Amino acid sequence: MSTTTNFKRVALVAVAALGLGVISVVPANATASNLAVEVTAGTALNGKSDSSTAATVSISGLTDTGVSDSLTVTFIAKDISANRSAVARMSYLETTTPDGGTLVSSAARSGAVTAATTIGTTNGTADSKVAGAAPFVVYGTGAGYLGAKFVVQLESLTAQLDTAGTFTYTALVNSYTGSVNTQSVSKDFTITIAALASASTTVDSSKTTAFLNAGTSVATVDSSFAVVATASDTVHGTLSVRSYNASSVAAPESVTVTISGAGILKSGTVSGTSLVINSNGGSGTSNGDISVLADGRAGVGTITVSTTTKTFSPKTITFYAKAAKTITATVGTPLLAIGGNTGAVRGVAVDANGTTWTGAAYIVASSAADALVAGSVTPVACAAYDTVNSRHNCPVTAIAVGTAKFKIIDAATVALATATSNEVTVTVSAATAASVKIEFDKASYAPNERARIYVTPLDASGKAMQSASYTNLLTSTGITVNGALSYTGTTTTVDSLTAAGTITTSAQTSSTTGARAGSMQYTVYMPASGGTVTLSATGGTSLPVAGQVALTATATVADSGAAALAAVTALATTVASLKTLITTLTNLVLKIQKKVKA
Repeated sequence: MSTTTNFKRVALVAVAALGLGVISVVPANATASNLAVEVTAGTALNGKSDSSTAATVSISGLTDTGVSDSLTVTFIAKDISANRSAVARMSYLETTTPDGGTLVSSAARSGAVTAATTIGTTNGTADSKVAGAAPFVVYGTGAGYLGAKFVVQLESLTAQLDTAGTFTYTALVNSYTGSVNTQSVSKDFTITIAALASASTTVDSSKTTAFLNAGTSVATVDSSFAVVATASDTVHGTLSVRSYNASSVAAPESVTVTISGAGILKSGTVSGTSLVINSNGGSGTSNGDISVLADGRAGVGTITVSTTTKTFSPKTITFYAKAAKTITATVGTPLLAIGGNTGAVRGVAVDANGTTWTGAAYIVASSAADALVAGSVTPVACAAYDTVNSRHNCPVTAIAVGTAKFKIIDAATVALATATSNEVTVTVSAATAASVKIEFDKASYAPNERARIYVTPLDASGKAMQSASYTNLLTSTGITVNGALSYTGTTTTVDSLTAAGTITTSAQTSSTTGARAGSMQYTVYMPASGGTVTLSATGGTSLPVAGQVALTATATVADSGAAALAAVTALATTVASLKTLITTLTNLVLKIQKKVKA
């Protein structure tokens, strides 16, 4: 290689070095630097999607020339497989610079940004952008820090906020000097639609229920009933099992039901004495309801039911034989009035197993002569079995004053009957009131004790009468009281007691309600202090003149202080007696000891 060639090469290297040196010392262009991006995840909690549950994208940077420097932000979908129809929107929320020097534009960035394109800085006033749309531009009017926060939330209509899922997006942030991109940052963030509490399939055992009801209806309480044991496809009872989550929304779980004794179970097309239902539905569907059918056996069917989370106390259904074995009849209404008399005769029936028989019962007059007073020689249907009082209540229609004999049978005709009750006699009366009586149900009461007052019309012989409604049985002042009676907790009021009005007497006596056949009943509470309570009234104009007289009734209320003193005195007497007894026993023991030593 010649000296000339070497010189040329050295010269070229020098020129290249000089050229690079010239480039490196040219003043740098203004830049937006220190670009930072922060993201937070969002969640649509309980079906709610708004700025309080949205994801956020916060960006910041430093510029040194103002409007020629800017930052941009947008976002794109990364994974929205949870619901590809869902639409997410980005909106400007607020500036993050303390001096408010940051401005935001929704217009496309093109060199310097002008104030005319600036959007507001108040939450909710900005335009929104869908994923992949042109970015927001963040800029300032001079050198300094820029900072803005954006929210990304799902549209309520398209996102199906009651369906759980996670959506992933990527925030794209760039810094620019003029039209030159100087830096790019991307960060992923998520928006999660949390599962609604109401959509939980976790069973809350405290809300799981199982109720047995007669027939096909779904019950909310258990009922007690008896049905005929004749085998058939008739649904005699329905066991309704329901399970729920903590929000009281139906949640399925497995149900196991068995029946022992009489009866058979059926669910859908499957029947047997033990059934397993994999999902009870909990919403009234057929697989949440188990039917109970008769299988021809009389007796008690005991049903046990359990779910995955709960076991219930056994439930029972009684199956009685088709025919009754014995029927015991009694008179319910001591004095019948002309016309209809509901429940005038009562019947209690059992089958051959001693099981309560609750089938259809009928009442029939013993003879044609009896039917001339009341009833009919053609059997008349009794009311449906009274589950509260455990009996059949049979009606009697009276047409004349006198007595008539009746029997209760277990069939619609005498010829078909397999069981016939004892014969009972009813009395029909059409007496008119000659006088009236008022009285308490007791002679003495404790302070504040409940008391019943009876108003009883009497016939000319002084006897109680058939049930009827009476007008002006008492004068217009009704019943007055000299004591401070209380009416709280009863259907009686001071007005009803002191007004004459119409008095309707009861046809039957009841140990439960206190009703007395032939009397009108008032319920009150006695005064708190001791003394004598006096009722006063006068017979009304519907009575003969001889019956329009003053009436009184009295009862005493024990004095609480006197009662306490009497109790103390009684206790003292008892203690003295015990003391004497102990002394006597002690002396006896001493005598025995002396004899033993001797």
